[in-house]
Amino acid sequence: MIPEVLFVCVHNAGRSQMAAALLHHHAQGRVHVRSAGSAPAGSINPAVVTVMAELGIDVSRELPKRLTTDAVEASDVVITMGCGDTCPVFPGKRYLDWQLDDPAGQGVDAVRAIRDDIDLRVQSLLAELSSIVDKR
Repeated sequence: MIPEVLFVCVHNAGRSQMAAALLHHHAQGRVHVRSAGSAPAGSINPAVVTVMAELGIDVSRELPKRLTTDAVEASDVVITMGCGDTCPVFPGKRYLDWQLDDPAGQGVDAVRAIRDDIDLRVQSLLAELSSIVDKR
């Protein structure tokens, strides 16, 4: 069974998009990844596109998506991004809140630091998920 992870932030234009793209990149198909927001923006933050491209990850075609109850229900792990966003709570789901700075209005250097923080968290999450999957 492939674990399902949902990343949530308000606008789904920065933190959650970076987290989803990084997990997708590192997991190489071992995890199903989604991202969403309660009030999706019209487009991805341009600084996010730039710093992700530095890693060879293209998020320029991604579109912010609205958070749905179905997406939460389908997920094994739901990660909010320190933005106070609320998600429907279902039994048996793991909920985490990663306290992260908001990249909105930040320059590339600040967004790069946020990306690197997210990348470390994503790699740790992937290691944990991989050990759980390997035991199944």
